[in-house]
Amino acid sequence: MHDLKPLTPLGAHAPHVDKIGPVTLTEVVSVALASVAARLGAEEAVHEALTGLLGASAPAPSRHAGGTLSAFWTGPDQWMVEAPIDTHEDLAHRLSEELAGKASVTEQTDAWCRFDLTGDALPRVMERLCAADVGQWQGGEVQRTTIDHLGCFVVCRDPKHLSVIGPRSSAGSLHHALLAACRSVF
Repeated sequence: MHDLKPLTPLGAHAPHVDKIGPVTLTEVVSVALASVAARLGAEEAVHEALTGLLGASAPAPSRHAGGTLSAFWTGPDQWMVEAPIDTHEDLAHRLSEELAGKASVTEQTDAWCRFDLTGDALPRVMERLCAADVGQWQGGEVQRTTIDHLGCFVVCRDPKHLSVIGPRSSAGSLHHALLAACRSVF
């Protein structure tokens, strides 16, 4: 018997939620992540397999696609795959089996942290943080950028819901930057 309890990237037992004006900033810990990189010569087979798994075309550059199992493009023939951790805790293992040597799959859940921004005025918040022009986004867009010197991905779930995915080791710094940007607007 043990009494170990998992900690969120911010070091708490429950996800952190901040409400600043019309924007809510939420630490998201309910998503499993795995990276997929097609192996040389198997690019087309990986595209087809990923399309079948997602129920949508494998995302093109700067795009996000899928449903319960979703992915976003991270580089040529490379994607980050997301799924609910409750039902896909073994996401990387499942993808490895499905892609059967056609792709390199790496568990990424504990390497990254995710903060979701929801509400109105998200473009005003993001313009203080990075070069992503989220005011033009309608949903499904992704941009790799830097926020407070941290390499991050900004994923547009819809115009009022953005996800910022950054390095878990810098979760506190990323949270501080997001919170400060929200407070500077409201």
